[in-house]
Amino acid sequence: MSQKELTRVEVMQQLKTKRLTQAQAAVQLHLSVRQVKRLWRTYKTLGRAGLISKRRGQPGNHRLPLEVRQQVNDLIQQHYADFGPTLAHEKLTEKHRVSLSVESVRRLMIDEGLWHPRPAKKAVVHQMRERRACLGELVQIDGSPYDWFEGRAAACTLLVFIDDATGQLMALHFAPQETMFSYCDALRHYLQRHGKPQALYSDKHGVFRVNLAGAASGSGLTQFGRAMEELGIQIICANTPQAKGRVERANQTLQDRLVKELRLRNISGMAAGNQYLPEFMADFNARFAVAPRRAHNAHRPLLATELLDRIFTWQETRVVSKNLTVQYNKVVYQIQTPRSSYTLRKARVLICQTAHGEVTIEYHGRSLPFTIFQQQAKQATVVSSKLVNDTLGSTTLRTPTKPAADHPWRTYQSRPTPSSPPGDISTLHD
Repeated sequence: MSQKELTRVEVMQQLKTKRLTQAQAAVQLHLSVRQVKRLWRTYKTLGRAGLISKRRGQPGNHRLPLEVRQQVNDLIQQHYADFGPTLAHEKLTEKHRVSLSVESVRRLMIDEGLWHPRPAKKAVVHQMRERRACLGELVQIDGSPYDWFEGRAAACTLLVFIDDATGQLMALHFAPQETMFSYCDALRHYLQRHGKPQALYSDKHGVFRVNLAGAASGSGLTQFGRAMEELGIQIICANTPQAKGRVERANQTLQDRLVKELRLRNISGMAAGNQYLPEFMADFNARFAVAPRRAHNAHRPLLATELLDRIFTWQETRVVSKNLTVQYNKVVYQIQTPRSSYTLRKARVLICQTAHGEVTIEYHGRSLPFTIFQQQAKQATVVSSKLVNDTLGSTTLRTPTKPAADHPWRTYQSRPTPSSPPGDISTLHD
C-alpha cells in the first residue's frame, strides 16, 4: 500500500472506534464528507483491501499508443539519434507533424538509450549583472573554433555577435580563424544591417587588446581597436569568461543546434554556411530572444564620412627616407612624385593594407603613387598560439600502416646473415 492508502486505513480505524467524526476525517484526508462516506462503506465491506487503488498495475489512461511510440522511435533512430530531447521535439513537430510534449520525447529517448539524464552540477555562484535596457547598448562578441561541418569541410571559427539586452543573435559569420580582418568582415554586415552599437563586450584576445606588458610604443590600440575608435564604438574586455556568459552559453547552444541544422541541410563549407546563417538566426531569435526593458534602439546610423573600406584596413605609419622609399612587411616601396624629392623627405605616411593584400600609401589623406623597389627574403615570423595550426596548414602525420602478408619485410629475419667484419656495430651485444 502507498503512504496515502495507509493514512486512509488509519483514519478509517479511528472512525470505527468513534474517535473521529466523518467531518473531521474529511478535513484530515482533504476530501469531501460524501467521499469519506463512500470510503467508509467500502472499508466496512472489504476491509483494508478495499482502500487499494483498482488502477494499480493497469496501463494509464494517457499512455501513448504503441503505434505512436514505434513511429516516434523509428523517426528518432533514423534522423535524430544524437539530438537532445528539446531539439528532437522541435524537428518532430515541424517536419513530421508529430504532436508530443518535450517530456514524452525525453522519456522515449531515455527508454531507448538515446539520452542519458545529466546529473545536476554543483552550483557555482557568480556575481549577477542585470541585462542592459536597450537593444544595441551592449553587444557581446566571441569566436568559437569548432568542427562545424563534422568532417565534411575543414574546421573553422564561428564569430558570434549577441545583444545583451535581448539575447538576440545580431550577426554570425564563418571564418577560417579569429583575426582582425575576419572580425571586420563580420562587423561590416552587422553595421550595414543594424547600425553602430554603443559598445562591444569581448574577451582579452589580441584582436581587441594589446596584451604585451610594458608596451611603450604605438597608440596603445590594436588595429581592430583603432577601427572601433574611428567609428565611435567602445570596446570593453571581460575579466573572466563568466562575465560574458551570454555569448559563452550561446556558443554551447550553437555547437549543438547549428551543427545539426547544417547536417540536415547537407551544408559543407563556409560559403554555403554563411548563406544559411541569416535563416538560422531568424528562427533562433524567434525562439529565444526576449523583449528589452526599453523600446529605444541604441544603434546609430553610419555617417557618410565613415568609409568602411578604408577603416577596415591594416594601417601603419612609416617615415619616408631621403631617396623616397618606405619599408613595410618586408617590401621596399619607391614613392613616385613629380614634385621635388625634398618635399617628402622625413615625411610620415600612412600605409593601408586590405584583407586581400592590396597596399595604398597616403600622405595627408591623399594616395601617393609608388612602385615596388625590393622584396626582401622572408624571415621568421611571430605567430600567436591560437594561429599556429592555421599557419602550418592542415597537414597531419601519416598513420602507420600494417605491412601486407607478402611484404619482404616479413621475411627479413629468415635471410642468411653475412659475416660481419671486425668492429662492425652488428657484433656488439648489450
